[in-house]
This record gives sequence, structure tokens and C-alpha cells, in this order.
Amino acid sequence: MAVLGVAGAIRERDPDLGVAMLTQIELVDRARAGDHEAFETLVRNAASRLYGTAKLILRDPERSEDAVQEALMVAWRNIGALRTSEAFHAWLYRLTVRECQRLAAKQRRHVIAEASVERSEPVQPDFSRSVDDRDRLDRELARLPLDQRTVVVLHFYLDLPLADAATILDIPIGTAKSRLHRALEAMRSGVGHGSDRRVGEVARS
Repeated sequence: MAVLGVAGAIRERDPDLGVAMLTQIELVDRARAGDHEAFETLVRNAASRLYGTAKLILRDPERSEDAVQEALMVAWRNIGALRTSEAFHAWLYRLTVRECQRLAAKQRRHVIAEASVERSEPVQPDFSRSVDDRDRLDRELARLPLDQRTVVVLHFYLDLPLADAATILDIPIGTAKSRLHRALEAMRSGVGHGSDRRVGEVARS
């Protein structure tokens, strides 16, 4: 049975009432036991957030949808091996981030070429308008190396503590802190002081 597509998961908002009334843990328990309807309900609840995360990391709508779709397929095939139901959402984000990294590595030459073109553009001097400010911050986010950008997205877009972000990325907390520090320093140099406070605005816009 095919996993519900990402676009369909985002559009669908009215799953069966009996399944919808179950708690998240109950849904995961059912999914782990092979209940595909329960899994699709979980997908409906998570798809928009997963896609938003992937889009911020990959900067490409089509590849982001591909990343989420593949992550959900992997999740469905392997959900029976999930050790605890409570770990489901962190596991789902981990699968999505890993798939983003795989696609980014596959397209690395293309990404580097795009980044080079972006760096050659003149920097707009006007910070007075919030729209312009967000645009500049978004460009700086796009210029970050993938590993740094991923930490920024997990920490600011998902509002995850760095310890949780590090767990999802399978890296030490010190490495996560170092990547976040370098990312914010790079963004400050591009858009000015206070950029770390406005990263969340870009992530949610």
C-alpha cells in the first residue's frame, strides 16, 4: 500500500473521525503494528512541517517534496523497528534531514554554482523595510553551508533545543553549537546585528 503523497497529505484535513480522535502515541502504536490508516493520519499531521523544513534546507520545492516523500516511505517500511512510540516525530525529522542531505550531495555541483552566482550580486544597502530585511536574511541563510543551515532550520524553524537538533543530526551537542555559532556569525556579517533574532521570522514566512 502506497504512502500518502506529500501534496495529498498537506491538502487532506479530514481523516476518519475515529482515527483522528486517537492520541498521537496511540496512532504511532497502531502504525507500528501495521495500521496504514493510522500512519496516514500521522503523515497528514506532520507533512506541512516536514516539507517546510526540507524546503528551508534544500531551497528547492520539488526536491523538498521528493525528500519528504522518500523519508515517509522509509518511515513506513521501518516503523516496526522504532523502539518507542514517543520517538516517532524526532525519528521522522531525522529521516527527512538525512534525505535532504542525500539529495543535496547528489546535486552539490549545481548548488555550488548557484551559490557562486548569488555571491556575485551586489548587496542592497537598505535595511529600513522589513520585507527587504527578510529577503536579505533569507539570502544569507541560503548561502550557508548545508550542515550549518540545517542546524539553523532545526533550532529556529522547529524551535528545537540544540540538544534535540544534535540528536536528530547524530552529532555531539558541541558540534551543533559550533555550527550554529558559525552560521549566525556569517549571517550577522551579511545582514547586521540581531540577525539571530530574525532567523525565526524568515523560517516562518
